[in-house]
Amino acid sequence: MNWRNPQVRDLVLRALQEDIGTGDITTDSIVAEDRQASARIWAKADGVVAGLPLLPIVFQSLDPSVQVELLATDGQAVTAGTTLARVQGSARAILTGERVALNFLQRLSGIATRTARLVEQIRFYNCRIVDTRKTAPGLRMLEKYAVAAGGGLNHRFGLYDAVLIKDNHIAIAGGVLEAVSAVRRRLGHTYKIEVEVENMEQLAQALESGVDIIMLDNMPPEMMKEAVRQIDGRALVEASGGITEETLQEVAKTGVDFISVGALTHDVKALDISLDVELGQEAAG
Repeated sequence: MNWRNPQVRDLVLRALQEDIGTGDITTDSIVAEDRQASARIWAKADGVVAGLPLLPIVFQSLDPSVQVELLATDGQAVTAGTTLARVQGSARAILTGERVALNFLQRLSGIATRTARLVEQIRFYNCRIVDTRKTAPGLRMLEKYAVAAGGGLNHRFGLYDAVLIKDNHIAIAGGVLEAVSAVRRRLGHTYKIEVEVENMEQLAQALESGVDIIMLDNMPPEMMKEAVRQIDGRALVEASGGITEETLQEVAKTGVDFISVGALTHDVKALDISLDVELGQEAAG
């Protein structure tokens, strides 16, 4: 991740504007403008952390003189009580930026934590966990980064960077063969093509069309296993649709190459992380 990417700063600035609006009326009423403070950001639960480089972007957007010391690294497994970062500087900037900083850090760490848990579950199988486009609007770049921090792989980032022929494309085109042919006429031979299939008839058409990746959508494990047998290495195989932590290993046993899990990003349980001002360590203003 390029943390200097203008899109990252724009995301942070929009989040701050959403929260602050015309001003932090509580903090500005209580805290003197020149008051300095120190704060500790720490994990209140075990997990895998992601999004730490956003902390200096958040706080320094409010006051460039704020110092942020990162004490952990993205992708690191941490235990409850671990100090992740320390923040020193303007008390107003620390208190005003607290919620936005934690919102980013908790959400991304939650994604990384869940991804790491699923990756661990299938570590003995020759397949990988991948994400989907089921991300919070505007946060895809960060959420897919968090998946990677947790040990998962990124699927396509958007509609622009990979071909994935889905059920509605097939319905409108009139079939798998017709949809694949239309893509090849438009894009030529330099693009890899993935097609989603729901049954063995569509699988046969996908194999006949010579696509690069076949997505087995909402198939029961026994049908997946037979599909993998029929594909026989002629295409990469992705399993998708309704796969849970309880069914993950059963799907991995079918021999698929990838398992895509939308819940990595659309059903996020934030990792519990807190910011506490460290009393007695405030610098005099």
